[in-house]
Amino acid sequence: MSKTIELAQALIKIDSVTPNDKGCQTLMTDHLQRSNFEISDLKFGEVDNFWAEHGSGSPVFVFAGHTDVVPVGDESKWDLDPFSAQIKDGMLYGRGAADMKGSLAAMLSASERFVADYPDHKGTIGYLITSDEEGPAVDGTVKVCEHLNTIGQAVDYCLVGEPSATNTLGDIIKNGRRGSLNGTLTLIGKQGHIAYPHLANNPIHLAVPALNELCEELWDEGNEYFPATSFQVSNIHSGTGVTNVIPGEIEIVFNFRYSTESTHEGLQKRVCDILDKHQLKYKIDWNHSGYPFLTPKGELVSGCVDAIKKVTGVDTQLSTSGGTSDGRFIAPILNAQVVELGPLNATIHQVNECVSAQDLDDLSDIYYHILKNILS
Repeated sequence: MSKTIELAQALIKIDSVTPNDKGCQTLMTDHLQRSNFEISDLKFGEVDNFWAEHGSGSPVFVFAGHTDVVPVGDESKWDLDPFSAQIKDGMLYGRGAADMKGSLAAMLSASERFVADYPDHKGTIGYLITSDEEGPAVDGTVKVCEHLNTIGQAVDYCLVGEPSATNTLGDIIKNGRRGSLNGTLTLIGKQGHIAYPHLANNPIHLAVPALNELCEELWDEGNEYFPATSFQVSNIHSGTGVTNVIPGEIEIVFNFRYSTESTHEGLQKRVCDILDKHQLKYKIDWNHSGYPFLTPKGELVSGCVDAIKKVTGVDTQLSTSGGTSDGRFIAPILNAQVVELGPLNATIHQVNECVSAQDLDDLSDIYYHILKNILS
């Protein structure tokens, strides 16, 4: 059995449900120290994080990822124990196998091999690891990035090991992500008896024209890398639970996944302009959870594309689709080029999460060749 699979199994067997690391990072740092990495444990609040580095100077290439996993849900629905890390028919099963302990194992084995082959490599290999990516993400990567800024630690290139592939390993590289802006809109009417509507003001009726305009609005047209900005309503709540009362308020929860053609400040203003046009009484609570970022074609993207072709023969495609990742902190705070490259994402957060064991070995080879392309 390969070193990559052994490491992946060891990590998966630890039930590190977010934000509890439960020793995953110790396992990783013990391994890195054997390859002469210098380790800095960075605990913020109750969240375990670490920074590791090998070499010195620039360019600084960083592997980033998380040791925490989402809950398993109803364990009785799993075919195998979600923390047993069993291999069946070539597939490694367990919570975190794809998201993203398999990637962490591939990073470790690739780094060990590269440092042994190139002990005097140029630049620096870094690790930025958190246990708070699947949770609130408050005391994890964002705090580490701020700390690195404070101590003057530059980062040129960063590879986040999130599962990025769709059909076959290496078919997709995420070279950016859309921003995420959340809003909770409360429209205020006047409660009353449903038989006397002239004495009330139904906020549900008031909301419909404005909500329709928000849904129909073309916020932007996207660009070469990003689809058009999307406005989506995720929840609507109103009423007292009985049939004879006009409610006094309606609450509408919505989200923007927005491209680099828009800003969160601009989107907020345009929403308010539409609501004001309809002469509504309202309040909005905003939560901006991620800036968009984009890494254009250059040394990092080329290094990844070349490594994938060399190992798998696959011609990769660049994509900015999907949800958010910790790249939303790394790119803007550290002014770094960021890509996401990992295994298939078909089973992430699902019952019977699994990943091909061969894919993890190939992913380790890809990571090794990326290090060669950039640091040798």
